Amino acid sequence: MSIRAVVFDFGGVLFDWNPEHLYRSLIPDAEERAWFLREVCNPAWNIQQDGGRPLAEATASKVAEYPDYAALIEAFYGQWPLMLRGTLPEGMALLDELESLGLPLFGLTNWSAETYPYAEQHYPFLQRFKHIVVSGREQMIKPDVAIYQLMYQHITRFIPGIAASEIAFIDDSAINAQAACHLGWHGIHHQAMPQTRAQLRQLGIALDSGEPA
Repeated sequence: MSIRAVVFDFGGVLFDWNPEHLYRSLIPDAEERAWFLREVCNPAWNIQQDGGRPLAEATASKVAEYPDYAALIEAFYGQWPLMLRGTLPEGMALLDELESLGLPLFGLTNWSAETYPYAEQHYPFLQRFKHIVVSGREQMIKPDVAIYQLMYQHITRFIPGIAASEIAFIDDSAINAQAACHLGWHGIHHQAMPQTRAQLRQLGIALDSGEPA
């Protein structure tokens, strides 16, 4: 078995993105905040923007549905950078180690085309990837088969003839990891870094344990 390319999801693997980071200050009450992020500005709504829906359209539609929460809804994208708290150290350490082993790295992320430029401007490590597929720019999202097929096409530009079984994909969503497996990739559902590293070692990648000596 030989892995010739590693594809990273971003949020939850390399980036610490969470609406809680913003809304803890905007909605101090934990129960009210949980309700708002579950019923109003919820993941099902946000993923539409990751698929290419304009932020202004999404915000206006949600404000029309919940006018009493207009200011809080407008804050979701108006103060979006406050949801991105930076990178995750364990994920970045894994990225560094894989790169040091000479493995080509790629990115496949569900991310709005309108907010992704902020990451490009503030996180230069993104330039280390051979190619990054951003869902909002492509008007398709994981776990749709088409976005994995597009990623594979880009990978083959850098590694001609690579087989699906020679690709490892790390995502904190079980559904997204499973979708990669259905295409013959080695999809890894990232929940904790020791387990993710162990799975990569099982695929023949010479990683250390990631634990302090």
